Amino acid sequence: MTEKYFSSSAEPSIFDKIVSNPSGILGQDEDTEFLNTRVSNDPITVADEIRDVWEPVEQEPGVPPLLTMPGVLSVEDLNDPVKETVATAFGADEAKKMPLLTCNDVTQDERGLRKLIDEGCFRAAVNLTSRLLTIYGQGYGRLGQPAKHTPHSLQLWFTRFALLAKLGLHDLCQMESDAFGELSRPDIFFEFYPEMYTNRRGSMASFSFRLLLAELPMYLGAPNVAMHRLTAMANICKRIEKLMSHTKVENNVKFWRRRRVRVQHSIINCALLLKNYNVANHFIESLIEETCWTNEELGALYSAAGKIYLQCGDILAAEKKLTSMKKLGLTSPAFQVQEFIDRGLIFVAHNDFEEALKNFQKAATLEPTNVMIANNVAVCLLYLGRMKNAIETYENMMEKNTKQAINEHFLINLCTLYELESNFSRPKKLVQLQRIAGQHRDLCMNVDICLKLHSSN
Repeated sequence: MTEKYFSSSAEPSIFDKIVSNPSGILGQDEDTEFLNTRVSNDPITVADEIRDVWEPVEQEPGVPPLLTMPGVLSVEDLNDPVKETVATAFGADEAKKMPLLTCNDVTQDERGLRKLIDEGCFRAAVNLTSRLLTIYGQGYGRLGQPAKHTPHSLQLWFTRFALLAKLGLHDLCQMESDAFGELSRPDIFFEFYPEMYTNRRGSMASFSFRLLLAELPMYLGAPNVAMHRLTAMANICKRIEKLMSHTKVENNVKFWRRRRVRVQHSIINCALLLKNYNVANHFIESLIEETCWTNEELGALYSAAGKIYLQCGDILAAEKKLTSMKKLGLTSPAFQVQEFIDRGLIFVAHNDFEEALKNFQKAATLEPTNVMIANNVAVCLLYLGRMKNAIETYENMMEKNTKQAINEHFLINLCTLYELESNFSRPKKLVQLQRIAGQHRDLCMNVDICLKLHSSN
């Protein structure tokens, strides 16, 4: 697998999630996958030469090739901001009670890196990548110096960048990733090292690495740049997919179709960020028209399309997508939940919060620990003037599913309600800080902002 440091049981990567909220506060938040996991991501077995297909940029004769010379930019390890916040609020002794793993507590190798990621210690994992990249001569102070690349060293860089992006450290991620360009330089390909890889051709960098670098500008206020890169990636995938169709090996075609579809998902996300709904609608409809989907996958696409139409204000089109999903005859509990959620969002668009609440509550009955559904229930209760019930909904979910409830949108909403409820909300916020500290894992958010600790009340 390209993302071998991330276990299959870990939380989904942010690169598989929608980057903008398609239905306001009641929509699927950034901790919800854009296309439901029912759209299969099962690995497809193909030969290395099929997996690695990617052509390097043509070099001008007589012109020395531009090489990739990366290096770690920070000599300092990343600190734990939660521990720092706890120390400020409760004192240094309380902060010492947080036994979060550091990079010194694990083996200094791939196994240690995997352990840190599995435990949710993402900053410590970033710190360990610095040490491991130093072994490859690509650590601190090596930016701009010649380097030899291997699939393993590139995998380390991909893991580092994925972690930095997950932690919201996009500026550092961009500065370090600039050395890689768009992974098209000749020393990123096997054929650049004939003495090491005599019969291997193609890209040493994983497809996920390419996608990460293409998506990164979205998180740095440059979605147009991301759109350009993603479109170029999609076109390359289409060409390779067409080439694979001539091999008459079904897995080869399916493999590259999945990759092309994954890029198209990102293009839709980027179009939503740009509020270019014509592009978003075009791509989602083109995906729906493909004939390769199972009914479950098609149902997930209809649901996603409906949310896109809601975001651009086309309620009628969203209702039609819900009807199309129902006609598939899917009866699993997961799709019953999705139907209730989609119907609830449509009622929200009609400003009918009473009916929306009923649908979200039905979904919550089927999935009582679903944080996104609880958030929708709470917001409906707030709009209906039932603030106390809304706060109780948030607090109950914090008890039921603490790990998933500790996310930016959920905590901001809860703490906003605390402030609306009373001018003396700080004690309740500090209770949530203690709960966060008890998770013993890194958070991909700014704790002070989420808990509104600098607020006057």
